[in-house]
Amino acid sequence: MLEVKHLNVKFKTRDGFVEAVKDTSFKLHKGETIGIVGESGSGKSVTSLAIMRLHTTTNTVITGEILLNRTDILQLPEDEMREIRGNRIAMIFQEPMTSLNPVLTCGFQVTEAIRFHLGLSKQEARKKTIKLFNEVQLPRPESIFDSYPHQLSGGQKQRVMIAMALSCDPEILIADEPTTALDVTVQKTIIELLLRLKTDRHMSLIFISHDLGVVSEIADRVIVMYKGNIVEEGATKSIFAEPKHPYTKGLLACRPSPDHHLKKLPVVADFLDAEDRAVSVDTIRERYSYKDNEIKERKKKLYAQRPILQINELCTWFPVNAGLFSNKKIFVKAVNEVSFDVYPGETLGLVGESGCGKSTLGRSILRLIEPTSGNVNFEDTDLRTLGKRDMRNMRRDIQIIFQDPYSSLNPRLTIGDSLMEPLQVHQLYENNTKRRKKVLELLERVNLPASYFNRYPHEFSGGQRQRIVIARALALQPKFIICDESVSALDVSVQAQVLNLIRELQQEFNLTYIFISHDLSVIKHISDRIMVMNKGEIIETGDPDDIYYRPKEEYTKRLISSIPGKTA
Repeated sequence: MLEVKHLNVKFKTRDGFVEAVKDTSFKLHKGETIGIVGESGSGKSVTSLAIMRLHTTTNTVITGEILLNRTDILQLPEDEMREIRGNRIAMIFQEPMTSLNPVLTCGFQVTEAIRFHLGLSKQEARKKTIKLFNEVQLPRPESIFDSYPHQLSGGQKQRVMIAMALSCDPEILIADEPTTALDVTVQKTIIELLLRLKTDRHMSLIFISHDLGVVSEIADRVIVMYKGNIVEEGATKSIFAEPKHPYTKGLLACRPSPDHHLKKLPVVADFLDAEDRAVSVDTIRERYSYKDNEIKERKKKLYAQRPILQINELCTWFPVNAGLFSNKKIFVKAVNEVSFDVYPGETLGLVGESGCGKSTLGRSILRLIEPTSGNVNFEDTDLRTLGKRDMRNMRRDIQIIFQDPYSSLNPRLTIGDSLMEPLQVHQLYENNTKRRKKVLELLERVNLPASYFNRYPHEFSGGQRQRIVIARALALQPKFIICDESVSALDVSVQAQVLNLIRELQQEFNLTYIFISHDLSVIKHISDRIMVMNKGEIIETGDPDDIYYRPKEEYTKRLISSIPGKTA
């Protein structure tokens, strides 16, 4: 159906041309699913945008051939390409919130494409859209038709994007990172939905991801891209069983493995090293594994101490309107009678789906959201009794790393100024010269060069911004840090680097963490204990191995069964 032959994509910059895709060739057959994997910057999305001919700037140079049923679409005039785009080849973009127009209803956005390509009336387009919303299993399709994107959850927005992509019955569907940053349970339902729709509609599918675990569940064949080149290609089972290229081995090893207890995660660089190119994934993992009794001894020391943090029957309730003519108060119990202890030097993992109350609990502990009732005792001081000034002073010891580092950093401040700001607020060090010296030390500690001091947030990648946010959390030399989904949106390779950094810093500075995530594989790797949260309550607590292999609650079992690639 589709053949890409010797595709090259170059972008013109002030410093010359950047080659994003280099001499790339592959075929897609009818009814086949190809998975394209690689880190950010590997050329995956650039390739897909070239197939859709969405590189429209004059600074882009595309050469080669893209044959759709033997017609080179790179040579077609724009009006003919417009007939193909969305009609014969459709695309689901990575971030549904930025792909959907925030001022138009979801229904209008889908009907617009249907009326343009199929020439249906307004009423016929509405009927087809609601049918599509039913097909992608959206609840209350008529209601969602009239809803705006901000009124939907991440998974629902992604389903609207899928419905839009399917609206004109395309022959080929390109899904560009359609499950990134979604809960594992929502991710699983999206993958199952795409597979069912592909079969029902006899479509071909190109599925793009940085996560080999996700690709293993959906692809017939895998293409691995690295720095614009295809470095490995083959049947999914053979790629997973016997990866040939060291980069592929690295991608496979970066993902936390529940079956291994590792001090640190392998990273891609481990396999690109000349000495390790022929080494297997298991050999590298063995190198980083805990020795016998190391974990047991660590936990024995941890839990012989007095807790650093004690949470007692903590509640955070939000009042909602019961109705237009009702005076009755109804509360959403985001956190409901939660109690637990955290020990010095421990990493306590907190896992659950979006909306379960994880982030609200973390913010309630720090009083970024005021709890409704209960106690938060940090080193025998009840934080809920402190006034504003005392609480601000206490924030030297308790910090948080937020999920989205870009929105956590002021875009108008340089990185250096952002890191110096907490030192100035708390009047640490005598002057700005000494504060600057401290900031440069922090940058070096999170593996960023001192030359980044005068750069702005938009000049960094996601992984680099996450390191900057970690450096800012460390600036006040805290004892306790809440990590709120701090690696959820990162490539698996970058995620591994950040997880390794978080663990190294804990050992170096004797830090205590509550690590919040929806990803049980990550939580199991990083945590000494795991708490599972659902509907505002802690439903299960225990050793990571017990939670993973011997879960007691059905909810926990469902989370575990949703982990991508678990059975691969």
